[in-house]
Amino acid sequence: MAEENFQERTEQATPRRREKAREQGRVARSMELNSALMILLGFSTLLVLGPMMVTQTLEMLRGMLANAPTIAVSDPTFVKVYGDSLLKYLVIVGPVFAAMIIIGFIANVVQVGFKFSPKAMEVKLDKLNVIAGFGRLFSTRSLVALVRDTLKLLIIGFVAYKVIKAESDNFMLLADMSVGPLAVTAGKMAIMIALKVGVAVLILAILDYAYQRYDFEKSIRMSHQEVKEEYKETEGSPQIKARVRQIQRETARRRMMQDVPKADVVITNPTHYAVALKYDSEQMNAPTVIAKGQNLIAQKIKEIAYEHEIPVIEDKALAQALYKMCEVGQMVPHNLYRAVAEVLAYVYRLKGKVSK
Repeated sequence: MAEENFQERTEQATPRRREKAREQGRVARSMELNSALMILLGFSTLLVLGPMMVTQTLEMLRGMLANAPTIAVSDPTFVKVYGDSLLKYLVIVGPVFAAMIIIGFIANVVQVGFKFSPKAMEVKLDKLNVIAGFGRLFSTRSLVALVRDTLKLLIIGFVAYKVIKAESDNFMLLADMSVGPLAVTAGKMAIMIALKVGVAVLILAILDYAYQRYDFEKSIRMSHQEVKEEYKETEGSPQIKARVRQIQRETARRRMMQDVPKADVVITNPTHYAVALKYDSEQMNAPTVIAKGQNLIAQKIKEIAYEHEIPVIEDKALAQALYKMCEVGQMVPHNLYRAVAEVLAYVYRLKGKVSK
């Protein structure tokens, strides 16, 4: 048992292992990818809707200032004014917040799909263990995360520095602008800088997602013994499956033997094969095999046939052909119609009757 616990995990995770990990909230996901998409698409939304939002905000402020005396008389506490203004402002900025929420939701669904995992929200007391917490803090994974995050911060800082430096000449022009144009220009410059930095963050986020997928796949790998144990749990042991198949065969054989008395004729090899045929012209398009067997089963079919006075005809070639070409419940193939018809005609003459 100790050897099983220390087996190297070299096998790819099975679908059941993946589903268990998913139920526990363990998935390959990059929060940086969510952040990058929200920065890019959020600021893009702001770039498109920004002028309209500024215009609506100015109109709201002008209306408040123009009606300030009337408002002060009707509502000295300004409670209703604040409430109405806040509601109007939320309507103005609402599209941006709605876009951010939708972007965040889609980013998560694209990465991990849509599945609610109650187990991921359960309180785990082992996370409150101080000693285990220090162990995780100074683990290899934490060290890799620290180096990775430091590199990302340095790269983003460098990109932000280069982007701002490239806009340094435009900053000098802001000193000669009035308040309105200055605010518009500065706002556009800030959004463009954020978008360029967002592109760098997106590239890093894609690389981070690739690493998260690699790390996740590595964490759910299984040892050869674990794969075998899971197979036994889901499919059952080979011994049990063999026993089930044996019972199924025995049940089918008993059912087949119960149909032998209904046969019109049994064609034999004479010792190795036996095939029982039945034909009813009102219900069947062709003679049908209702039982067949080899060796001991063939002998049993013949015994039942003798007991119920069913004709047993010896035809070595036809018996072998029917046994090999037909399954129980299957009609006789076209190329054997003539031979079977001759046998049935002979049987009907013996019985002194014509075909139904």
